[in-house]
Amino acid sequence: MTAPANLVNHPARPLRSLKAGQWVKLICGASYQDMPAIRSLVMIYTLAGVDCIDLAADPAVVTAARQGLADAQVDLNSPDRPWLMISLNDGEDPHFRKASFDPTACPETCPRPCLTICPTAAIDLTEPARSGVLPQLCYGCGRCMTICPVGHIVAQSHQVSPEALPPELWSQIDAIEIHTQTGQERNFQQLWQRLQPWLGNLKLISISCPDHPQVVEYLHHLYAAMAPLTLPLIWQTDGRPMSGDLGKGTTHATLRLAEKILAANLPGYVQLAGGTNHHTVRKMLDLGLVRSPHPAMAIAPPPNSPDGVPTIAGIAYGSYARTLIMPTMEVDDSSHTSPDILGQKLRQARWLVGQLKYRNVEEFVDL
Repeated sequence: MTAPANLVNHPARPLRSLKAGQWVKLICGASYQDMPAIRSLVMIYTLAGVDCIDLAADPAVVTAARQGLADAQVDLNSPDRPWLMISLNDGEDPHFRKASFDPTACPETCPRPCLTICPTAAIDLTEPARSGVLPQLCYGCGRCMTICPVGHIVAQSHQVSPEALPPELWSQIDAIEIHTQTGQERNFQQLWQRLQPWLGNLKLISISCPDHPQVVEYLHHLYAAMAPLTLPLIWQTDGRPMSGDLGKGTTHATLRLAEKILAANLPGYVQLAGGTNHHTVRKMLDLGLVRSPHPAMAIAPPPNSPDGVPTIAGIAYGSYARTLIMPTMEVDDSSHTSPDILGQKLRQARWLVGQLKYRNVEEFVDL
């Protein structure tokens, strides 16, 4: 796949990272609208060196992200700053939902496991307000729905309409990601046609799709529907959505799907997501899916990589990256965060980003 003419001679840092197999993306969440938290996350992970930041298609969220870039003292006009990406959907998708329930109907004897399992403290059952789900904090992971003893919590889905987004938002973003699922060819084609007026402003397209027996055939259909495509294209292998903070095994699904997509030799780049965490790079190395060896891991390169065997171009970190930073981060005002806490969180973020991005032990440790 060739890059657009304006990126060929002077490729921006995010595109260089993608080509080098060192692309790292932060997923803030397609339904996450906690503006102070997003601002803090963007600041920290920008300083840590991410190449892209995936956001809800919400003008206020994009504004918060741009404030986070400014907090990191990044030139908003620089081609080397992290690219801002918004997520869209072509139909029902778990990323585009929020939990909902009537807190006054909860049994008094309920042990309220939803309170402890929610990763963003989005459930408020304190008296007298008993607000239920705080929508700005909920990103639709669904954990409360499955654990509710009385099946009281339901999902409220939504679909983002590109026409409803204000023109200024399109001038402030660099990329879009379309969340889709096998069998939605017609919906995808309709959304793609509706996006035509804005494609000329973009630097990148990403397609996120979960696994399915016919997923390879489906992705070939999508590529044909987008042709001719002059923008760089990412296939995001959405293994186990919104689960990276749950444990070591969550990363297996995205790796299995990535191997399937790599074997299909689809045009474009393959990027992991869905269950990614600090175990993911090690497993990529074990499977020979990294573009070049990581000296800090003391592992030999695959015998016919990168020229012979397709390799993964990057990783997106979502729930794990957010959980790593937010528990002790004061998110009400990044400028008032303790320097000690800020330094600690920056070291943690650089440690996560550095597992794929940095190529020598000294650089990896000293950052």
